[in-house]
Amino acid sequence: MRKLFWGGIHPEGHKDLSRGAAPVPAPLPAQVVLPMLQHIGAACTPVVKVGDQVRLGQKIGDGEGVCAPIHASVSGKVVAVEPRPHPNGQDVLSVVIENDYMDTSDDTLKPHLTHKDLSAEEILRIVRDAGIVGMGGATFPTDVKAFSALGQVDYVIINACECEPYITADDTLLCTYPEQVTRGTEILLHALTPRHTVIAVEDNKQEAIRLLGEALPKEGAIELRVLPTRYPQGAEKQLIQAVTGRQVPPGKLPAAVGCAVFNAATAAAVYQAVYEGKPVTRRIVTVTGDGAAAPKNLIVRIGATFQQTLEAAGGMSEETQKVLSGGPMMGVAQKDLSVPVLKGTNAILCLKGAAPQAQTPTCIRCAKCVSVCPMHLQPLYLYRFAQAGNLRELERLHLTDCIECGSCAYSCPGQLPLVERFRRGKQQLKEANRA
Repeated sequence: MRKLFWGGIHPEGHKDLSRGAAPVPAPLPAQVVLPMLQHIGAACTPVVKVGDQVRLGQKIGDGEGVCAPIHASVSGKVVAVEPRPHPNGQDVLSVVIENDYMDTSDDTLKPHLTHKDLSAEEILRIVRDAGIVGMGGATFPTDVKAFSALGQVDYVIINACECEPYITADDTLLCTYPEQVTRGTEILLHALTPRHTVIAVEDNKQEAIRLLGEALPKEGAIELRVLPTRYPQGAEKQLIQAVTGRQVPPGKLPAAVGCAVFNAATAAAVYQAVYEGKPVTRRIVTVTGDGAAAPKNLIVRIGATFQQTLEAAGGMSEETQKVLSGGPMMGVAQKDLSVPVLKGTNAILCLKGAAPQAQTPTCIRCAKCVSVCPMHLQPLYLYRFAQAGNLRELERLHLTDCIECGSCAYSCPGQLPLVERFRRGKQQLKEANRA
């Protein structure tokens, strides 16, 4: 098979567990918990207080700089503004809203009949006001990414690869609302004026490919590029290399090679903001895994808890040993199912079997980790220097370029906890650079 980017692996997909049906709206939760941190950047400050009545889509948190506003995902009464458990494992200041089940809508964000009369600045303002972030899990504020790409890029790439095993949220979106993705792409094209616009999808999504092809504009301004399935092709830098052949230099952003990448669900959210006047208040979430009673894709209000979402999908087996936010390669294990679904929550994965763990993890110097690393790093040496706390060598070997995809750990016969150690090493480097 032709390799379009360095390294990569072929883990078992398990996507048939949840693929094939339209997304089902989850029952409305009695309460929603809306953390003020649902994006990369500065946390929002609440702009409501306990006792306030809020409407569906009303802004309840905002901030300055790299920040995306938070909106009420139900109408009702604010009953608490306090720290609550977050999927990242910490307690984060959150606004708790008691649902009145009326879904009385806020009309601050106005729908437009066409995007063609809007300037790039107007579109990006709408995107920010809608609180749109990278919906594939990265959660970088979309308006900030798009603003930095203005006049700087000749490629806009819509990432519809969804390469992580088990997850079918984007696949379901593409099959159910393909026109939202294509029209959202047209809006981004209008704002950024690239020479090339590509929707990239892996070849394990044949129905999505067919429906996207039918939904593309007839004038051919958007190319549908079908790529061979390979993990982690959905990672930003790997996708750029696969689509354009360009390589983003270490420490640089995609704009350095004239590219901007947006997730398919992000493109759909842009469409909803511009044409429907809707901020981000709900998303498609895949509930799956061998521990899930009835794997499926749900349309879930932001702020509904993992427990409520799992119950909406029929619950999970008593034999379930681990629940992840996200997929098996990059997902985060959860200790508390009262945590809320966030803008970047694309999956809740229930697994019966724990991953095998060696009593004495040992590097046998097979170099498999080097051959599969998509970032051209040397995981065996990074692990050794991370264990020794040698920050100078970690910096020299570009530890911060690691995308934590887990390809090295997946391939390691010695079962070294590579990604876990690299995360700690990155944190040590960050703290040392602050000092």
